[in-house]
Amino acid sequence: MMRSWIVALAVAAGCPAMMQAADTQPAGNTPVAKGQGSLVIIGGALRFTETSVWSTIVDLAGGKDAKIAVFPTASSQPMASGERIVQLLKSLGAEAFVVPVGVMNIEQDYQKVVHDAEWVSRVKSATGVFFTGGSQARITQALLGKDGTQTPVLQAIWDVYNRGGVVAGTSAGAAMMSKTMFSNPQSVLGTMQKGVRMGVEIDRGLGFLDGSWFVEQHCLARGRFARAIVAMHTAGIKYGIGIEEDTAVVVKNGTDLSVCGYKGCLVFDVSEAKRDAEVNGFNLQNVKMSYLDRGDSINLKTLEVTPSELKKSNPKIDPQAEGFRPWSRRPIFTNDMLGNCVVTSIMSQVLTHEKGEATGLAYDGNAARTGQESEGFEFRLYRGKDTCGWHTDDEGYDSYTVSNVRLDVEPIAISAPLYSYVKPRPINPEPASPTQTLANRPMEASPMVVMPVSASTTSAKADMGASAQK
Repeated sequence: MMRSWIVALAVAAGCPAMMQAADTQPAGNTPVAKGQGSLVIIGGALRFTETSVWSTIVDLAGGKDAKIAVFPTASSQPMASGERIVQLLKSLGAEAFVVPVGVMNIEQDYQKVVHDAEWVSRVKSATGVFFTGGSQARITQALLGKDGTQTPVLQAIWDVYNRGGVVAGTSAGAAMMSKTMFSNPQSVLGTMQKGVRMGVEIDRGLGFLDGSWFVEQHCLARGRFARAIVAMHTAGIKYGIGIEEDTAVVVKNGTDLSVCGYKGCLVFDVSEAKRDAEVNGFNLQNVKMSYLDRGDSINLKTLEVTPSELKKSNPKIDPQAEGFRPWSRRPIFTNDMLGNCVVTSIMSQVLTHEKGEATGLAYDGNAARTGQESEGFEFRLYRGKDTCGWHTDDEGYDSYTVSNVRLDVEPIAISAPLYSYVKPRPINPEPASPTQTLANRPMEASPMVVMPVSASTTSAKADMGASAQK
């Protein structure tokens, strides 16, 4: 365990070599973002029907005059992926084209394309750029030189952005927006247990977003908020944005962030977080987290949260205010803190709870079930003096904005087995011998009913097969 946290401890202790690695800039000649253009950073799994996001990209690229270069670089099937995006953007009125930069399953040599004067000129003439999902490591592999310098095509992309164009990306195309990104990560729990190393689990991104911000994608559906704070603390990054699937954040002028799409995003602030050096394993106290739903916004310089217009029409939820009436008094506990959207659900409950605190766990359930002691983590969420929020159900569902909930994380030992059966049973029962199989039993001992095949049963089988493929 101590070995796993050499990087984190070295950063905390101020080791010059590790501090240099953690503070590694992106490409050697990557310009500082001037903030003249816009970024559309999408959390992944963006449906083609989520027109609010797609239309935003086209509008920011110039509307009816939009000319968008599509980079399918992260994809394992670049051209097929790129062409689907092109057709969608064309259906929304944009002129779009695929830039054939891919590191696998593509005829063109990406090293030639990224230096080709004609492709550089075409990209530079665009008003917008879109990066598909896949592996973000493929993007940096293709667009950065081995020495970390920009390729001519990447310089052309920066030219589009600095002229006021839009740079958009989903999933992998979102991760590469920050100066430091996950490159070859382990599972969320594995990241918490073993830590991250610069040049291995994390690496440099393209740095379109200010260097004090980190980007995480698929954040809520996959519980990745936990690995994000590990990477941020290790790399010395103060702030982070964790974007949910089918959702985008739009950043204008480098400072003004708003949320559009299906759901929302988490905003992390570890600038005042502390680690207990006497505790063996990842731990962090006083992480601030805010949740912004669609229509909400935040200033990336001041961290001031502004709720949507619908929420503004309702009273602000301020637990410190006189006359605050809690919505719940029942203890808040979850044994699956990394579950789909669990963290944001807990945050909204903490906001409105009598005591304003909750506990959650994360651990290897299979190891605990089968009798292996294992490492886990306890998450404690609680209110601070500046915790507040807003709520609306005017759209037919509960929508919350939550500002500045605190989070403490510490390692725990999970005792095993996690549970036992009321009626003891073998975990791995012996398979039946051949003489006891159904085929070898006398018919009278095990009668079989053979149903005739009909159109209805055939249709049912087809439905089951289609369902299994989804």
